[in-house]
Amino acid sequence: MKKKDLRLKYKNLRQALLPEEAEDKSLAIANRLLTLDIWGKTYFHLFLTMENQKEVQTDFILNILAGKDKEVIVSRSDFERMAMVHYLLTDNTKLMVSQYGIPEPVDGIEVPSNKLDVVFVPLLAFDQKGHRVGYGKGFYDRFLNECKPDVIKIGLSFFEGEEELIEANDTDVPLDYCVTPEKVYSFIR
Repeated sequence: MKKKDLRLKYKNLRQALLPEEAEDKSLAIANRLLTLDIWGKTYFHLFLTMENQKEVQTDFILNILAGKDKEVIVSRSDFERMAMVHYLLTDNTKLMVSQYGIPEPVDGIEVPSNKLDVVFVPLLAFDQKGHRVGYGKGFYDRFLNECKPDVIKIGLSFFEGEEELIEANDTDVPLDYCVTPEKVYSFIR
């Protein structure tokens, strides 16, 4: 299936979710994350939920990370350079919703991509090989290519993986795991 078609399909499926369904599924995803062997790591990159896209609500994951005293990194998108700048999330971090609906840090302590141990990746769809469909701008693929080779890449999805393989480009970075409310998919090669 083509990425364009999958984007449309999964955006519509997300929009059809009732707010309480999205919240319940987000909590189930956060609880399922607890089964992964990642909690000995230190630096966790977390995307902040775009409410207008009905993304997985990451507040539950943020609470887990805070409870485990982990360093949480969040990003700001630079649309001129088509890149992301990463900041340590602290009690003093000021967040602002961008014109695209992305909650982002205004400023703070910058953290280089190669310092990250775990990256939670937003997505619209994924397949049985760990290929994913994002929003189509390539921000996360470029970002993940900047990370150290052993960074753990974890997709978060309300929906199960596609049976049919998703077309992949040379620049696409596959996931190591994808967590849904129902299960954990492992793509470790």
